[in-house]
Amino acid sequence: MCSVGRPPPVTEYLTASEVGERLDVSRETLERLERYVDLLLKWQRAINLIGPKTAQDIWCRHILDSGQLMAHLPVTSGPIVDLGSGAGLPGMVLAIMGVPHLHLIESNSRKCAFLHEASRITGTAVQIYNTRVETAEIAPAAIVTARAVAPLKQLIELSQFVSNRNTVYFFLKGKDVKNELTEIKTNWNMTFDVIPSRSSAEGVILKMELLNRADTADD
Repeated sequence: MCSVGRPPPVTEYLTASEVGERLDVSRETLERLERYVDLLLKWQRAINLIGPKTAQDIWCRHILDSGQLMAHLPVTSGPIVDLGSGAGLPGMVLAIMGVPHLHLIESNSRKCAFLHEASRITGTAVQIYNTRVETAEIAPAAIVTARAVAPLKQLIELSQFVSNRNTVYFFLKGKDVKNELTEIKTNWNMTFDVIPSRSSAEGVILKMELLNRADTADD
């Protein structure tokens, strides 16, 4: 089950209104999130958008987990690129909440069809790319986000196709984040912050900046 803050775990699933309060969204935004969730659950019957076992706790496991990023994102006029957006987690959720300049990259055409429909029924402006990250034609991102896409080492490699030295990265990660950071430190230089998740006792938000390969770092 989902937990709120760290610790204690909750004993019941969070409702839409409870998550709306925790994310501090308006009634209108909550209604748009509800339309998004209804659509996601409808499409879930045909395509695998989220883990089947997590659907019952969708408001905490997916909406709160994604939406919590908004409080940490710096203000920017540049592109915010969501890698492997899938069901739009976290990219579509952030866009519905009012974060501008969202670019969602997803190589699966059926999931892209869902993203287009979610954009339409929620009245949310996003750019959707039905392609692999390696071939996406996007200006260097100001911010890169990702959730449940790949191990950190692979995420960083993929990010290089859409980022530059000034890009800030926000990755929703789990309990293995320390091991993942240890694995990349020999090849990458960076500053990072590990922020406790508001949706899971084991989850974290990994914020990374000044990312560059160790063999190309400035002397």
